[in-house]
Amino acid sequence: MLRRLTRRTARANLATTGFGTLLQSAVAQGSQSIGPGFASRSLAPFKISRLPARAPLGRVSAAHSYPPSWRTLNPLKIALEITPNLEPLFGTRDENLRLMEDSLGVRIDLRSDAVHVQGSEEGVTRIRHIFQDFETLRRQGIHPHNGELNGMLRLVVADPAATLRSVAEAGKQRSAGIKRTVQPRSLNQRRYVEAIEQSDMVFGVGPAGTGKTYLAVAMAVAAINAKRVSRIVLVRPAVEAGERLGFLPGTLQEKIDPYLRPLYDALFDMLDIEKVDKMIERNIIEVAPLAFMRGRTLNDAFIILDEAQNTTIEQMKMFLTRMGNNSKAVITGDITQIDLPNPRKSGLLDAINVLNGVEGIHFCHFEDSDVVRHPLVQRVVRAYESAKPQQQELPLSGAIEVDVAATPIEERAEPQPHHPAKPQ
Repeated sequence: MLRRLTRRTARANLATTGFGTLLQSAVAQGSQSIGPGFASRSLAPFKISRLPARAPLGRVSAAHSYPPSWRTLNPLKIALEITPNLEPLFGTRDENLRLMEDSLGVRIDLRSDAVHVQGSEEGVTRIRHIFQDFETLRRQGIHPHNGELNGMLRLVVADPAATLRSVAEAGKQRSAGIKRTVQPRSLNQRRYVEAIEQSDMVFGVGPAGTGKTYLAVAMAVAAINAKRVSRIVLVRPAVEAGERLGFLPGTLQEKIDPYLRPLYDALFDMLDIEKVDKMIERNIIEVAPLAFMRGRTLNDAFIILDEAQNTTIEQMKMFLTRMGNNSKAVITGDITQIDLPNPRKSGLLDAINVLNGVEGIHFCHFEDSDVVRHPLVQRVVRAYESAKPQQQELPLSGAIEVDVAATPIEERAEPQPHHPAKPQ
C-alpha cells in the first residue's frame, strides 16, 4: 500500500514539475543516486519546487527580480534588431559569427525577427557593442570587405579595450591616399604598427604571411602622403632561395627586379601603377639591392629592409648605419627561412642578440596565429615548427663520420696519382 501511494505521488509531482526539475532538486540536496529502489524511498528529502519561468525573448532588464541562483544557472539573453545590410557582419558561411562565439563564449542564433545572443553578461555586452559599431560604420559609409572585417573582429575579440569603431577609425587615418585600408588583423600586428609610428628603428621578425613587409610598405606610403618624409627606400638582398639562376640578361634594373618583386607587389596593391611609375622616375620611391647601400646617407627617408635574414653580419651593420636625420628604418625577416650558405652568420640573428635593449630600437615578434594569408599557410607553418625538433636530431648529412685520429698514417696519406707509361 505504501509503494502504491509513493508511486502515485511521484507521478503527480512529475506531471506538475517535470522530471528534469525533480533530478535538479535531488542533486542540489545532495541525495543519493537514484537506483532501482527509487519507488520505495521517501520523497521528503527532494523538496520539489517550481522554478521561475524563463524570461521572454528580448532584452533582460534589471526590473526582473529573479533569485541569485537563477542568474548563475541561466545566462543572459538578449535580442538584437536586424538592420538593413547586416549580412556582411556574419561573414562567409557565418565565419565571423563563429569567431565571436568561440572567442567570447556566447551563442548567437539568427531568427526571422531578431538576432538572439545568449551567454555571460560581459560577452553579451561586447557582442551588442560590435553590432552597434557596425551599424554606425555602415551609416558613415565605411564598408570593409570580408577579409578586413574578419581581421578587425579578431582584434576586437582579443582586446577587451578595443572597439570595432576605434579600430576602423585608426585604419582610416593610416590609409589616407591609399587604395586599400591599412588595418592590423591581430594584436601583434597592431603593436607592430604602433611601434613603427613611435620608434625610428623597428625589427619585425616572424613567419611568412604575418604582414611584416605589407604593413611596413603601407606605413611608408602613409608617411610620404602625410609629408612626414620625402622619399621611400626599399632594400632587399639579392639572394636566391636555394637556386642559382646564373646570368640574367638586360640592364642592371632588369637584373635586380626579380629579387625586388615582392616590394613592387605591395606598392601596386596600395597605389595606382601609373603613380608608382611616376614616383620611381622622380626618385620618390627607390628600390635597390642591399649591395648598393654602402657609403650612402639616407636623410628624410622611410627605409625598409626586406628579407633581412639573408644579410650577413657585415651587411646588416652597414645598413643600420645608413640612417640620416628625420629617417625611419623598418627591418623585416623570417629566421626560419635563411638562404645563406651558413645560416648562423645571418645578420638578423646577430642584430637580435646585439641590439636587444638598445634605446630607440623596438623588436616585434610574430607568431603563426598572426598569419593572414590562406588558412592553410597557418597550418603549414605550425607543421614545420612542430617537425623542427625532430629534424634537429637528424645528422646534417648522410655521410659516415670517420675518426681521423684513429686512422693509420699510411691510410691517411693522399694516394699518388698514377701515370700510365708512354708508348715506345
